[in-house]
Amino acid sequence: MEDTGSLKLFLDAKAALYNQPSFIEKDPISIPHSFTKKQDIEISGLFAAVLAWGNRTTIINNCRKLMGWMDNKPYDFILNHKDSDLKPFIHFAHRTFNATDLLYFISFLQHHYSRYDSLEDAFVPGKQYKEDTVEEALIHFHNYFFSIEHPERTKKHIATPDRNSACKRLNMYLRWMVRKDSAGVDFGIWKKIKLHQLICPLDVHVARVAERLGLLENIKSNWNNALHLTYQLRALNPKDPAVYDYALFGLGMGERF
Repeated sequence: MEDTGSLKLFLDAKAALYNQPSFIEKDPISIPHSFTKKQDIEISGLFAAVLAWGNRTTIINNCRKLMGWMDNKPYDFILNHKDSDLKPFIHFAHRTFNATDLLYFISFLQHHYSRYDSLEDAFVPGKQYKEDTVEEALIHFHNYFFSIEHPERTKKHIATPDRNSACKRLNMYLRWMVRKDSAGVDFGIWKKIKLHQLICPLDVHVARVAERLGLLENIKSNWNNALHLTYQLRALNPKDPAVYDYALFGLGMGERF
């Protein structure tokens, strides 16, 4: 790692540049920002995060289409829809995420919300979460998500550290739900998981930036590297390492440094 002091100043400045309300409009996080009810934010946020690969405009447009089919009341739709209400969903596709996957997500969410008030309970079933990182929460979520009858193909859309996946999109989702600061981009509506337990979302673009900065030794996008990167970032900000997701993402979007 380069000089810690100068690296921290550099990344703090970049994080502040992107962690702004102006960031919201063209990012998938704009989808949950369309809502105020906690459960609506959770549900729309999960879809936005899971579908967050590929062209960002396409991601946002497809998510808006989904929310429209749910009458822009996803929580009410999940709990109270009839089978006939699902007809529009049969033709949905985003990359490799298709109608089979979508209908299972809806089925799981109905199963969950008929028993719990918040989707946070799908990650942390107890009253508090004491682990060093969110690794166990992600493993629990994966196992719980597929604890009811499910299509095998849908398993590729919910990652788990057990398979050494970086779990980029789920870590991004947890950042949205858990982080809270004055910038107002992240929601901070979940309280069981703390900021310091979050793992920095890692994909190949972020890994390339991290390698150039001396934070990673290679550009592999896997769980081991996600952990290693987060521990390096904790050295710069022990309380909120995931804030640097903004900096690394912004640099990974093509900014020269």
